[in-house]
Amino acid sequence: MDKQITLRPATAADFSALADLLHALAQVFIVPGMPPEAAATFLRENDKDAMLAYRAQGHVVTLAEIGGELAGFIAIRPPSHLFHLFVAQPFQRRGVARALWRAGRGDAERFTVNSSPYAIPVYTAMGFVCAGPLACHHGVTFQPMTFQG
Repeated sequence: MDKQITLRPATAADFSALADLLHALAQVFIVPGMPPEAAATFLRENDKDAMLAYRAQGHVVTLAEIGGELAGFIAIRPPSHLFHLFVAQPFQRRGVARALWRAGRGDAERFTVNSSPYAIPVYTAMGFVCAGPLACHHGVTFQPMTFQG
């Protein structure tokens, strides 16, 4: 039987683990195929200190735990941009992304996200639609998507 998903606001003490999770998943799903300098920039712009700076700029970060383990996190840039959504591989396909999305979305009716090509099916399943062609900025390929609930 699956253990319950617990959601809570991220504290400053969580950001090292959040950055480690982001980096581990990026190595598998985002960085491959990127020019080396773009990959290094992406990882640097999403290290612990950068993520703490995003929070200081107003990003709302919520994490999910299952059985006391970090299962994933969501970062929302107010008022309505899904900035990050990462779920650890052992916890994928267990409702973690959807639980984080429900918590992060709140009552907002419209959201945007720049999805990695790999995550397009996840966002589509949550109600996002493509909002233009694939784009590339500083070596990072992404799919602009919108949600209207």
